[in-house]
Amino acid sequence: MAIPIINGWRNYYPIAHEGLGSSYERIIINKLLLKLYKSYGYHSALESPCFGFTGISGINLVPLAQAGCEVYLEDHDPERIEMIKASWKKLKLNMEIRCNPGYRSLDYPDQALDFAFNFSAMWFVEDLSAFIAELCRVTREHILICVPNRSGIGYKGQLKGYSPDLYPQLRPNHIDPQSIIWYMQKAGWSLWKQDYIDCPPWPDIGMNKEDYLRSLRGRKSNNDHTGIAAEKALSIMPYYLGQDPGFAARMLRFQALELLAPRCFKHIWAHHRYMLFAK
Repeated sequence: MAIPIINGWRNYYPIAHEGLGSSYERIIINKLLLKLYKSYGYHSALESPCFGFTGISGINLVPLAQAGCEVYLEDHDPERIEMIKASWKKLKLNMEIRCNPGYRSLDYPDQALDFAFNFSAMWFVEDLSAFIAELCRVTREHILICVPNRSGIGYKGQLKGYSPDLYPQLRPNHIDPQSIIWYMQKAGWSLWKQDYIDCPPWPDIGMNKEDYLRSLRGRKSNNDHTGIAAEKALSIMPYYLGQDPGFAARMLRFQALELLAPRCFKHIWAHHRYMLFAK
């Protein structure tokens, strides 16, 4: 998650313009999610919190829902929850979303869900230990956690605008991979795989490319998207609606570094890293 999304998430409504960076990121995440789904055939999936993506909120698990998986979401903002519901209604897909202010507990029975996902949202939970314990309690098979790449050039650049006073809702220590692994193993889960993900040929700038170029010229960002015509907006929504079948292929033209770059390069360039845990 890019830090600017905390105050700018409304800007992706009603014009859904996520830009090239987030559009590429969507497809790369979808590849990983669908690979797991096809391998293990999950019947149910939870994303908590579901706010963390630089773009339209709450739609990370859409590909699993389209494949037939029951989807459950959690968010802490009532206004955003209504917008998430509207996005899913537009896609004609079912899901259940709940408001969870602090994420200290998850209101599901033990082992109620096959799969749990968290994308760049660990720093919103109030108590990391309690949240991970709950996530492990309600999940049967796999837990996939993605965090910002704290070694990445882009992440370090975004931190220049961070302070606890400006962003009291962020807890950067909660996205430390070693802390997450320790709590997961304490709960009896094994780390199956960890790797870098989202490694395009551009840095993690936390905004679309047009806004980034404006910022370099000292101009104010136009991140409200009001000046963008709907037909020029770039997002995954038309792809999900069947209106842009070539979207994924266009995004995958940029995956050369994702596939070929050595780990030492991804260490400083990839935007995220993921950890896959199994019971």
